[in-house]
Amino acid sequence: MTLSSRSTPVLDIQEMSKTYPGQVALANASFQVMRGEVHALIGQNGSGKSTLIKTVAGYVKADHGSRTLMNGIPIDLWHPTQLQRSRIRIVHQDLGLVPTLSAIENLALGRGFDTDATGRIRWRRETRRCQELLMAFGLAPDVRSPVASLSAAERTAIAIVRALQDWDDSEPGLLVLDEPTASLNTDEVSALFREVHQLAKRGAGILFVSHVLSEVLNLADSVTVLRDGKTVLHGEQVTKHSQSSLVRAMVGENLTPQRLQSERHIGEYSLEVTQLSGAVLRNVSFKVRVGEVLGFAGLVGSGREELGNCVFGATPRFAGKVLVKKRKVFAHPHDAIRAGMALVPADRKRLGLILSQRLEDHIPLPHLRPLRSGLRVDLHRLRADASRWAHILQVQPPLLRRRLEKFSGGNQQKAVLARWLRTAPQVLILDEPTQGVDIGAKSAIYHTIDEFAMAGGAVIVASPDADELVRLCDRVLVIRGGMIGCELSGQNLTNSRIVQESLGATSLRAGSRVVERIVPFTVSANESSPSESAT
Repeated sequence: MTLSSRSTPVLDIQEMSKTYPGQVALANASFQVMRGEVHALIGQNGSGKSTLIKTVAGYVKADHGSRTLMNGIPIDLWHPTQLQRSRIRIVHQDLGLVPTLSAIENLALGRGFDTDATGRIRWRRETRRCQELLMAFGLAPDVRSPVASLSAAERTAIAIVRALQDWDDSEPGLLVLDEPTASLNTDEVSALFREVHQLAKRGAGILFVSHVLSEVLNLADSVTVLRDGKTVLHGEQVTKHSQSSLVRAMVGENLTPQRLQSERHIGEYSLEVTQLSGAVLRNVSFKVRVGEVLGFAGLVGSGREELGNCVFGATPRFAGKVLVKKRKVFAHPHDAIRAGMALVPADRKRLGLILSQRLEDHIPLPHLRPLRSGLRVDLHRLRADASRWAHILQVQPPLLRRRLEKFSGGNQQKAVLARWLRTAPQVLILDEPTQGVDIGAKSAIYHTIDEFAMAGGAVIVASPDADELVRLCDRVLVIRGGMIGCELSGQNLTNSRIVQESLGATSLRAGSRVVERIVPFTVSANESSPSESAT
């Protein structure tokens, strides 16, 4: 469908506002999603995107004065008709799956099961249908197992398939995708994009919310940018923009991350790991110095995801020794914390936060002893301490009594960092520290990591993002098959080299020893071609 034929918006939001006590989440925001269009909605965490999506879903009631039309007909999002509700499908960032139910049962929620004349469920037919829908994403999970046992990518695909099943093309509808690619690999993202394009060709409107600007530029037809609850860029064609122009619209300025590596003093060894083995890791050894940021790269399943948890003792450590300042650390989080270690896990919602807890209770949680008065915690000191750390990490809005589930992803991650930095750790372990956060929050987190290292901390960063590793790290160790394949530093520490070593494109490996062979590859203009062998 051409742009000229999209005359009637599937969804037209005009002057939408939402005010909470002490905060304006939306201020006269407006945008339109046309028929056959993929419309990107972007903005920093806290810009109002989540509030807007919750309003479209009917979960939040907008302030008086906003107006919403669907296919040219005024509707009440707070009290939609059943037909209007069926025309709006939403895949939320937290997916909304029931973890104890199977993929088959999750797909049947709201739709119901296919039954025979006696009312019995036709399980074979339901199983085959579920498998066929997931095969479109190149996935073949056990559809009868609880979704909690499946991978993040498989759970995401199930949520998307549930939203797209039984789509009715008789009248254009709206599909909202809120950060749908956060847990998907490249092939799965491509499969999702194919499905989205097919749906748009059939006349549907797609509202695509993402922090990955390259995906926005590749997938979307138009883009709306929110900043501080206001629409600062309204439905402009994506072809008119670059990543840098979108960043300027989101934050009001250029954010060019600058490394502070040259200002750091690298000292003695702070963390020493010897012959570490876990479920995937095999005989991994490394050392991290005071003031150093050491990165770990690797493909999914390589052992990179396990490393931080294994060092910290959060997952089983089958063999190996961990020392912090020459002190032996046993394989248990309590001993790791006492030794001066801190872990920020990749899955912050499940492992890093108590979402029902208030900010003022969350930040002081790991170290309450200094806040005690006798046998009780002094609430005045607790709130003052939490307020100070929320200010240091720039948690927005700094509402201490607000529950963590109400904060955006970037501010939740800042709260996790604040909680651990408050304990004054000697070793900070970060697993995918900027997953699902916008460019503004990412820049703030990078600055916090730099400052921690400059103050004499040792940092481990495990990340699938090669650009992130190049930005943050002094050295990067590439893990393949559970073992360290090579170390990259200096001129060898480039995006291209990290990706190629992760894929095994430049070396033949025997254990953790690297035998270099020459393979031609292209290096971008701002990267240097590696002149030395990886060691």
